[in-house]
Amino acid sequence: METLARELKMPNWYEVPDDFELPDYKDGMNYLVNGEILSWRGEGIEVRSPLLFQDGAQIKVPLIGSYPGLDEAEALRALRAAERAYGGGAGKWPQMTTEQRIEALKGFVWRMRPLERQFALLQMWETAKPYRSCLDEFKRTMKYIEDTITHLYLLEEESSGISKAENYIYQVRRCPLGICLCMGPFNYPLNETFALAIPALIMGNTVIIKPPRYGALCTIPLLDAFARSLPAGVVNVINGHGPVIIPPIMKTGKIAVLGFTGSTGAARQIANAHPANNRLRTILGLEAKNPAFVFADADLDVAVKECINGALEFNGQRCTAIKHILVEEKIADHFLARLSAEVEKVKCGLPWEEGVTITALAETNKSEWLGELIQDALAHGAHIVNPSGGQVSGNLFHPTVIYPVTGEMKIWSVEQFGPVIPVSSFAGFDQIANYMIHSEHGQQASVFTTSAANASSMIDLLVNQVSRVNLNAQCRRSPDELPFTGRKDSAEGTLSVIDALRSFSIRSLVVANEQGRELFFRTLESGQSRFLKI
Repeated sequence: METLARELKMPNWYEVPDDFELPDYKDGMNYLVNGEILSWRGEGIEVRSPLLFQDGAQIKVPLIGSYPGLDEAEALRALRAAERAYGGGAGKWPQMTTEQRIEALKGFVWRMRPLERQFALLQMWETAKPYRSCLDEFKRTMKYIEDTITHLYLLEEESSGISKAENYIYQVRRCPLGICLCMGPFNYPLNETFALAIPALIMGNTVIIKPPRYGALCTIPLLDAFARSLPAGVVNVINGHGPVIIPPIMKTGKIAVLGFTGSTGAARQIANAHPANNRLRTILGLEAKNPAFVFADADLDVAVKECINGALEFNGQRCTAIKHILVEEKIADHFLARLSAEVEKVKCGLPWEEGVTITALAETNKSEWLGELIQDALAHGAHIVNPSGGQVSGNLFHPTVIYPVTGEMKIWSVEQFGPVIPVSSFAGFDQIANYMIHSEHGQQASVFTTSAANASSMIDLLVNQVSRVNLNAQCRRSPDELPFTGRKDSAEGTLSVIDALRSFSIRSLVVANEQGRELFFRTLESGQSRFLKI
């Protein structure tokens, strides 16, 4: 049986470029409650970089800083602040006009913009994400906020008219739901978190943000922008051990919306702590096992490039990553040879290096876990296809192609969330249908073919199994205007710029029959109502 190679040379600590030196970050113990930036005096949780270095005869694990290990009392204090700010829907923030909330968010964007480099450096050291990708995440988040504001204006325009049904006149607008708990993932700690929190805020809800365990520090510089832009208690940012601070909040039953990106098991635990599930709306981005299907007539230049990009971007640590390739068996050997050759060209290294794709894995012990998945596959008859597959340098795991992957192997169904590319072959459409129907996941799929007949059959199968079918392209979330959701254990609720605004709000309407019509129009003409207006 093959074994995994280890013991590769680590980079030298003294060769870190000046522009990317470890930030001397002292504010990690800060958190935001009721409009105040507080400094936690209790337990701190150390943040060490996944980037390992040779420092003389020692291995250096850089300490970036610490973040608060808040307790139950502080978590509930944040909840009370959010509750006061919402005021049962009568608080200052939910009672503001849409224009007033938009102006407040514009102020936040203005204060946030200068923090781009600080965010990117902290995120790079915390998660080993390539520096350029960290900058891209910041820019994409800024654009997302601006697009959200634009789409809210459009939504307001659509709601400004008066409609008629039978003998009734009415106006429908969207209103907030209450207190929202937003929890994003480590791979996109800013973008994914804000894709939940920003639409929640702009629709008039109050928010509690719990940053991810990995990536907890890089969002702390934004606390001041929140505190100076929004009324007290409207947004609260708390850090700590999730099992300590999240269940007490949920058990109160006061959370109206849970926005969460992470594992299915964790989402169930959090949601089940709520005493009244009928009063909890959930918007969940969960596990995925996105397959790519490569047919014999596919353009292999396109298929190989897209599969590699889809499987290995940010080490494959993306829910939308391609996590299983199934290739038509008549071209399997040729495809594998092409795939292996191109995987060997993928640049592995440090996150500040130009063109780097593979960097250190962010999660503790992730290399060991991936190694176990590979060893299980090898024990059941698979082999490592590419020469550098399975090699490890500290927390850097070289991309590994394994074939043939079959149903008895763990990696057939388990989401690896790392740079391991399982490849299987198929003989016909029935095998594909059986695979998809019995999968526990249903986020996206990619189809590589030049045949309209193949594309038609695959589309008609896949649209009832996944939420998005990508033709001759990798799986991805963008552009943000498109619906982002999933079936089965992959998601609950839908996010896009416009869908998120709907997800964090509810339609309310004012209706008048013949007896109320005169009052309806007098109220409208008075301009005194923030809801009933044109």
